[in-house]
Amino acid sequence: MTTGNAQLVTPQITQRLRIVFRKGAEIKYISHLDLMRAWERALRRADMPLAHSRGFNPHPKLTFASALPVGFTGRAEMLDVILEQRLGLRDFAARLKAQLPRGLELGSVTEVPAALPPLPSRVAAAEYEVAVQSQDTPDQIEARLRGLLAAESIPRRRERPDKVRIYDLRPLVQELHVVERLGDMTVIGVRLQSNAQGTGRPDEVMAALGMADAVRVIERVRLILLPD
Repeated sequence: MTTGNAQLVTPQITQRLRIVFRKGAEIKYISHLDLMRAWERALRRADMPLAHSRGFNPHPKLTFASALPVGFTGRAEMLDVILEQRLGLRDFAARLKAQLPRGLELGSVTEVPAALPPLPSRVAAAEYEVAVQSQDTPDQIEARLRGLLAAESIPRRRERPDKVRIYDLRPLVQELHVVERLGDMTVIGVRLQSNAQGTGRPDEVMAALGMADAVRVIERVRLILLPD
């Protein structure tokens, strides 16, 4: 396709790599923007041949599956990186590990087809583990979970600086169960819808359960993708 004498060229993707990583408690309070900057710095220091966007302000082609809210940790977060030159996966991983800051841990690196849709568009749901410190008995906690799952509607209010939104949390909650109990600490498994049609938040689920003040740790343990 041409416009006048200028020819528009679609850049070719040489290699698309998918990184699975852990965001630990050491950096759980940094913003998503700061997380992006940390990855960009690590990749540059590792001297990776990063592909860049076109235009007046080129930036590396890094795509996160889903932003992780401030205060949450992540056990298996996902990031796609586009390279201009091919690298062996072991070489890529070894060089990157040496540059990662404290709180970021490399899990795996795989090559994925360049033609796959953008990573965020493939996310369907997310699984969390929420540690709560409560004097409730296991039976009482199980009763809370059953009560929420049995509800037809759970109206919730989200406030932002520019607007207030009332929404129904119930359609976004797919699963609730007790993972384990250790003394007065209970880990609750939560699976929530996470896509363009609606994204559930585990802290909202805990508030709906009447356990917001009991929450000690929220970790996203898995992102569930649609089939390629």
